[in-house]
Amino acid sequence: MSSITKAPPKKHGLLGSSLIVGLGTLLSRVLGLVRDVSVGHMFGAGGMVDAFFVAFKIPNFLRRLFAEGAFSQAFIPVLSEYKQKGGKEAVRELVAHVEAWLGIWLTVVTLVLILASPLVAMLFAPGFWWQGESAKLTEVGYMIKLTAPYLFFISLTSLSGSILNVYQRFAVPAITPVLLNISLITAALWLSPSFGVPVHALAWGVFVAGALQFAFQLPFLWREGVLVFPVFAAKHPGVKKISLLMIPALFGVSVSQINLLLDTVLASLLQDGSVSWLYYSDRLVELPLGIIGIAIATVVLPSLSKDHAAQSVTAFSSTLDWAIRLIFLLGIPASIALIVLAEPMLSVIFYHGEMDYFSIQMASLSLRAYAFGLLAFMFIKILAPGFYSRQNTKTPVKIAIYAMFANMVLNLLLVFWLQHAGLALATALSSWLNAALLYVGLRKEIGLRVSSESWKMLVRVLVSTGVMVLLIFWLQPDGAYWQSQSIWSRVTMLTELISIGLVSYVFSLLLTGTRISQLKH
Repeated sequence: MSSITKAPPKKHGLLGSSLIVGLGTLLSRVLGLVRDVSVGHMFGAGGMVDAFFVAFKIPNFLRRLFAEGAFSQAFIPVLSEYKQKGGKEAVRELVAHVEAWLGIWLTVVTLVLILASPLVAMLFAPGFWWQGESAKLTEVGYMIKLTAPYLFFISLTSLSGSILNVYQRFAVPAITPVLLNISLITAALWLSPSFGVPVHALAWGVFVAGALQFAFQLPFLWREGVLVFPVFAAKHPGVKKISLLMIPALFGVSVSQINLLLDTVLASLLQDGSVSWLYYSDRLVELPLGIIGIAIATVVLPSLSKDHAAQSVTAFSSTLDWAIRLIFLLGIPASIALIVLAEPMLSVIFYHGEMDYFSIQMASLSLRAYAFGLLAFMFIKILAPGFYSRQNTKTPVKIAIYAMFANMVLNLLLVFWLQHAGLALATALSSWLNAALLYVGLRKEIGLRVSSESWKMLVRVLVSTGVMVLLIFWLQPDGAYWQSQSIWSRVTMLTELISIGLVSYVFSLLLTGTRISQLKH
């Protein structure tokens, strides 16, 4: 298999590769919004859909924590090192041993979730038990049994995606989540009416999606010559190194996911619908986070790992500075636009079917709070790999612990004052602390400095964003418009506002001297 001859991957550069990942992620996120619109239309907010969101969040949280978080951040640097020093055969051997090790642990965790599903339900949604909603809690436990295998399949999918990213095949992992969204849309719109409890169709959709996503990437691994069977043998040094790096990384890279999970636990103690409001607002924040932050981070990690393996500190710092500059350019207007257009966006996407406007207003509060932290979420995505690519997991875990304690304290302080929006704001504030400490740590470790070109870019972005906001405020109708007008009128108005804002932002950037050549690396 390794003797197959094929053309080397086409080199796109970091900007081109980020664009490829961003476009793939955009398709996935747009379908994700269609998915959420379908769920909102069929089930609304609160009730049994709250139970599904909790059941889905558990394997999704563990997937982000283990597979996309700690595991990928530990695995990619080691795999890059083996690829650089040992070639294809060393990579195949490492992958075979990692598959065996990861498969065993995933099987154990999945079985625990299934067998202990009632206890897991009480752990993750104590508010349902506290408020005497035993039927909802029972549904959470039942749907955990259906969604738990998703953790097994999607973690192996993340392993496959990490391998493909190291080989510069970014597009396939980026579009793989499309299958999850298609599966859930199908379940919500066409399968749910045939179920005795309609929301159960969503849980089955999650199960099927996990298997489909894993199977989808196998042919591409075969084409690269790295599709191998697990090897259950003596300890492998690469597996040991990954394990040691992964343990502290569980906290370091996935603190935002832990914060979101704490939000869910506390939200279950609040009024009915709070879990759904946080979910819908988080989904809108995930759109720019995925297209911008995760796309850039996906490309940056293999590049940083390669720079470190080559012992090029200058190239390493330059790559991080480029990522910071790109986040300035794209992240700032995205976060401000979400704050300004929170209610219009939610009304266009979710205000129909079973969704009432009160839920739109409540979700807009938490969306604005999450949007305040969007830039911090993006910075964490690119700064944490600065440590993990150097196989340093001690510093990020210390920072993560500080941020988690800050989030817990802020949750308790803000939840009584702002209810569910306070939970979202606490997540945003603790993420800013996390990002700031990561940057300070990189300054101490490698002397990272934001270049003068990046500071100039920041000034241009702030001026251009100000122009965009003024125009949107001037043209935006009052709040009653979004509740009273038809869906098509709302879509038309929002499209006009976004288009005008985008054109004004780009035009202002050009007037202030921004050029595409300043973004290449």
